[in-house]
Amino acid sequence: MKVTTLTSREFNQDTSGAKKAARKGPVFITDRGRPAHVLLTIEDYQRLTGEHQSLAEALAQPGADLEFDPPRLGSGLFKSADLG
Repeated sequence: MKVTTLTSREFNQDTSGAKKAARKGPVFITDRGRPAHVLLTIEDYQRLTGEHQSLAEALAQPGADLEFDPPRLGSGLFKSADLG
């Protein structure tokens, strides 16, 4: 894991570069020479917090594009009730 440190100015001037760096590890953003913020991927954040989304939360996110192709069950799914 690679740790990157950027000043606030560097972050503002190259946000896409900061996002690319965050794929390799945390990005510390400094304010007046002191760490003030950390940029992480959502996967790293969820791993750190132990947070997991429900299916409804994942689907509610803007741009959610989840593939779902459940296996088909055979014709034996429904059976007549044996009342005897």
